[in-house]
Amino acid sequence: MTQSLSAVTLLVPDYDQAIDYYVSVLGFNLVEDTALSLTKRWVVVSPSVNAEPGLNAGPGLMLAKADTDAQTNAIGHQAGDRIFLFLGTDDFATDHARYVEAGVEFLEEPRHEAYGIVAVFRDAFGNKWDLIERKPAL
Repeated sequence: MTQSLSAVTLLVPDYDQAIDYYVSVLGFNLVEDTALSLTKRWVVVSPSVNAEPGLNAGPGLMLAKADTDAQTNAIGHQAGDRIFLFLGTDDFATDHARYVEAGVEFLEEPRHEAYGIVAVFRDAFGNKWDLIERKPAL
């Protein structure tokens, strides 16, 4: 049996606002946007390398519109105050510069660690991310 992680749910206040941020600002692709009812949609975005619409795009973010007070209160805090998501890149300098130009809020300057170069940023909804370029395995 083969299993893989296909998506991670990310609570957002509004589908279209979230799609606009992840696609227009972070450069993700909209993999799917299917209406399930008058108020609920199946929305998946994925980093650009993975996202050919209609194909198995690999792990993506399932954008879920909060519809209870508890869900609304969890927006931006799904991991407490820890890093929630890790966005890997093979060109940290280019992606970092592009995000800074787009107004992404970085919480620190890029730093070099034993595992690679990394900087923490906060998305439009309050979630902390690592932008990370890992060192090649030896």
